[in-house]
Amino acid sequence: MMHPAAKLQFERVVDEFVRWRALVEDERPPAPAWWWGPAMEVRDISLKLPPGSSARLGLSDGATYAAGAKILFQSLAGQTFQPWPYDFSRKVDSTDSDVRDLQPQPSDDSAFQP
Repeated sequence: MMHPAAKLQFERVVDEFVRWRALVEDERPPAPAWWWGPAMEVRDISLKLPPGSSARLGLSDGATYAAGAKILFQSLAGQTFQPWPYDFSRKVDSTDSDVRDLQPQPSDDSAFQP
């Protein structure tokens, strides 16, 4: 069984991976470290990927989440540094890195009066 959050996170990374891979290789930033977590979550999952995800990762129909994780690990292998989110998102349209741009909001402590 696979947790729905792990599936969602992995699918979001697949979307970002596809946009990253579409860039000309010489202009592509290094693969971001935040792909590591979702890939680790599914590395042993033998459930089949949705057909669309399999094709987008360059895998055949019936490929598993574990096989998809392997593709992400291969994109990270051999890198000597990881990009900062801003460096990555300047070149790759990334909804995840947009979220990272949010600034912390002040908390409302009015509920905790002394």
